[in-house]
Amino acid sequence: MRAAQVKAFGGPEVLLPVEIPDPVPGPGEVLIDVAYADTIFVETQIRGGWGREFFPVTPPYVPGGGVSGVVTALGADVADEWLGRRVTAFVTGSYAERAVAATSALSVVPDSLDLLPAAALVHDGLTATGLLELTGVGPADRVLVLGASGGMGTLLIQLAHARGARVVGVARGAAKLALVRELGADAAIDATDPDWPSAARHALGGSTPAADVVLDGVGGQLGATAFPLTAESGRFSAHGAPSGGFSPIDPAEATRRGITLFGIGDVQFAPTDLRRFTSTALAEAAAGRLRPVIGEVFPLERAGEAHAAVEGRGVVGKVVLGV
Repeated sequence: MRAAQVKAFGGPEVLLPVEIPDPVPGPGEVLIDVAYADTIFVETQIRGGWGREFFPVTPPYVPGGGVSGVVTALGADVADEWLGRRVTAFVTGSYAERAVAATSALSVVPDSLDLLPAAALVHDGLTATGLLELTGVGPADRVLVLGASGGMGTLLIQLAHARGARVVGVARGAAKLALVRELGADAAIDATDPDWPSAARHALGGSTPAADVVLDGVGGQLGATAFPLTAESGRFSAHGAPSGGFSPIDPAEATRRGITLFGIGDVQFAPTDLRRFTSTALAEAAAGRLRPVIGEVFPLERAGEAHAAVEGRGVVGKVVLGV
């Protein structure tokens, strides 16, 4: 079968098309003909050699962990009802024509939802849905979303808005800011403005303008700069590191101000929660209440170009591989 493989740690050019044997489903597993493979920023970082303490992969390897497609074969002890089902799944090595997945990793795609937006929700949909539950966002909250124009940021904007919160999104450039407003943000702040924290504080409003919840999918200096905008007794989630590292937040300072900190470990949800959050995101999208923003679809053979687009941050929304 066709696949895209990382030959060695390095730039996007190390991600090359290859032919590898078809996978075979084992007991409790299914074979999926992949329609689309999800891409997330951390996959580009792993390809570059970052985060080996978290992601112990060794080249050559097929990247990716999420797909949408159709179940075409069953392993032992798998119910016949799965055959022919349209599903999303968590897999190992999604940049390929076919993938195997445990039935516990499958979510059924509603009939009214195309497999393209379904793929865009595999990781970001479940994480965004889980984050809103984890941080307890409600109608009285003021929510600051960093990286608001990315695949997950666009979902966080919509989900927080749907909960009745006042939502302020931080992004870069006119096109991304316009999208953030279109998706329901009460205000969009340009991160390239040196005085963006003051603009964000003003947009958050209230007699003591601050964010009850900060959802930081960027990390690094941007996240560190956002931390002082968190309200006393607020919640700060540092779950992303596309800047090269997670936000360097001082736990002692957070404790002093009564701020609850969440990190990447808090969004490693249990299997039952993974399926619940994924199913919720898929159902919301099928009902038209949640729109995955897909900026570009690359064919599998151009996976390296897809990684370059993700790293370049020029694409508005999500990058997906079409298989």
